[in-house]
Amino acid sequence: MAQAQPAAPDPHRAAAPDADPTTAEAAGAEVFSSSAGHTVRSTVPTAQSQAASAADSQDLAVKLHSWGTTAHKMLLHSTFSGAEGPLGVAISWGDGTTDTVTSDAAEPLVSKHAYTEVGQYTITVTVTDPTTNTQAVNKVTVKTLGSDFTPHTPLRLLDTRDGTGREKGKVPAYGSTSVKITGSGSIPDTVTAVVLNLTVTNATGGGHIIASGSGRQMPETSSINYGPGETVPNLVILPVGTDGRVNLDDIGWESVDLIADVTGYFTAAASSGFTSLAPTRFVDTREGRGTAKGQVAGQGSFGVQIAGAGGVPKGATAVSLNVTVTNPREAGHLTVYPSGQAAPTASNLNFTAGQTVANSVIVPVGPDGRIMVRNGSWQPTDVVVDVNGYYTPDSNAAYVWNHPTPTRMVDTRKNGSPLAARDYFHLQENPNTEAYVLNTTVTNTTGAGFLSVAPDPNSREQYENGTATPPARPVASNLNWTAGKTAANFVQASPSDTGMVAFWNQGWEDVDLIIDYFGYYGTD
Repeated sequence: MAQAQPAAPDPHRAAAPDADPTTAEAAGAEVFSSSAGHTVRSTVPTAQSQAASAADSQDLAVKLHSWGTTAHKMLLHSTFSGAEGPLGVAISWGDGTTDTVTSDAAEPLVSKHAYTEVGQYTITVTVTDPTTNTQAVNKVTVKTLGSDFTPHTPLRLLDTRDGTGREKGKVPAYGSTSVKITGSGSIPDTVTAVVLNLTVTNATGGGHIIASGSGRQMPETSSINYGPGETVPNLVILPVGTDGRVNLDDIGWESVDLIADVTGYFTAAASSGFTSLAPTRFVDTREGRGTAKGQVAGQGSFGVQIAGAGGVPKGATAVSLNVTVTNPREAGHLTVYPSGQAAPTASNLNFTAGQTVANSVIVPVGPDGRIMVRNGSWQPTDVVVDVNGYYTPDSNAAYVWNHPTPTRMVDTRKNGSPLAARDYFHLQENPNTEAYVLNTTVTNTTGAGFLSVAPDPNSREQYENGTATPPARPVASNLNWTAGKTAANFVQASPSDTGMVAFWNQGWEDVDLIIDYFGYYGTD
């Protein structure tokens, strides 16, 4: 088994390490600059050079450009003028560390630094010309590419049905709306990305929703696919625009209602990093795993111990889940929320009678290490909960959203090679990736099935030389579908130690698979 993997984009490609500032900016990197005009000059007088340095100190200058190359690493270009070199250069990175080097003024000095914590730092470059004892200082304030996560109690930011977050009324066909993120709840102005559960409802035709940060070109990716009469949720992690908003575009011929609930956000400040887990089943009401055996009663709820169980440590601030409803007797919704508080009005998963449907959930963990799951239907249903990761202050895996916009990584429709029944394919590895942040979509289905995304212990070299062996078939599911339906779900895909991820078609019919790449959690 194992179909040949498509080429995966390098998530560490915000800018090549040896790129110049213009190339880096063109590649989507945010370049922080301080012109030569900001240089502060001084003399270091000696008996021999005081007169000369007084004259020459007006010319020595340094221009600075810096940008992030990975979650924690910054690259600095220092360009010198007014001296022929060699020059003594001291670079204070703003975190208590300093590098001292000698540079030839003829070429820009390229320096690299990895910060232990994500955040904003001021880099100070001090240049000394020993021939004249002239000193020049310039500073640039930078921000790491990676951001840490802060959980937020589930809060509804948008509901076009009742006018929450914007004027009441559906989003028109091929129209758009925006969601105000900054200032909502406890979300600060410094937010870089946001976690939203989006829901489409009251659809009278088919289409899809494109979710993106405001002020950026609309990507070719999709986040939700819907059909007439369907209510469909999906989780997204989106960069927040400079105006504090994200955009939702309805790509369909009919108007729809949209709902957006926030469960967390990211900032370039030390908070909680992500740790991935191989998908682990915590709850299955059909067999009494993790809770009482039997369906969850209508309007009933149950608690799940998260912290200190199944590889999740005590002190976890939030957990990443895949939640599945199966065998529901009537339409309804599911709400997942922290223990120790009342159930919010936000929802995570919508279902109809007899439907099996999954959705990803990122939810804060309560003070006792538990979460609550509530059945909002009036009739019973079975619930399955799989854990695929958690957030904790001890993790240094920070989120980096794909610059400048999300990209389509895989579309089997384009090469006419669907993902075969009961088969899998693998994605090539990228170094120092804790997890990929993806949206998976299955379409052209002719039977029921489900998709499993799990680590693949094989290496790229093993696949290339034919020595790879099929990994163990996963049990956990990420995405469920029925014949004739197009279904999508957000996935935080955990790679193996070799960096590989396997995508399994667990159905008995071939399907087309689409994978959209939104970002990654990086440890370097």
